[in-house]
Amino acid sequence: MDIKEIIHLLKSLINNPSAGLPEDLFLFISEITPLVNIDLLIQNERRQTLLTWRDDEYYGPGWHVPGGIVRFKETLSHRINTVAQKELGAKIAFNDIPLAINETIHPTRKARGHFISLLYKCTLLSPLDDKSRYTRDTPKPGQWAWHDKCPDNIISIHEIYRTFM
Repeated sequence: MDIKEIIHLLKSLINNPSAGLPEDLFLFISEITPLVNIDLLIQNERRQTLLTWRDDEYYGPGWHVPGGIVRFKETLSHRINTVAQKELGAKIAFNDIPLAINETIHPTRKARGHFISLLYKCTLLSPLDDKSRYTRDTPKPGQWAWHDKCPDNIISIHEIYRTFM
């Protein structure tokens, strides 16, 4: 099988790349090209920063700025609103111009090892999903909490945002 046949086969397995890719294909693509993602900086009137808990094989457990990878032919504004809805159950407003643009490259990881990240300043327009509020004990993936400062256990890739918190 030559490369054109392999590419044709891969394309036949993808119904709608705008809706996402099969996990193995996504991980392969992340090994050969940078990924573009958006991150949402949401602060309240007390200048507390809204973070969510994650625990995955790439970054381990820790607080992180809500965000997501931009899909094929998806506008940045659509991804921003989708992240707000999926991760926070909320509607937001945001500034069209990113606060920061960062490139991060993991020195040894192949999959998910190179990102171009756009940080957007956002404002809540609706209440957060209260069912996902972190209250006590060990946080669970997807829970959110307001933070007075950048926590020590922020995921390492989001250390770049420490000065914004």
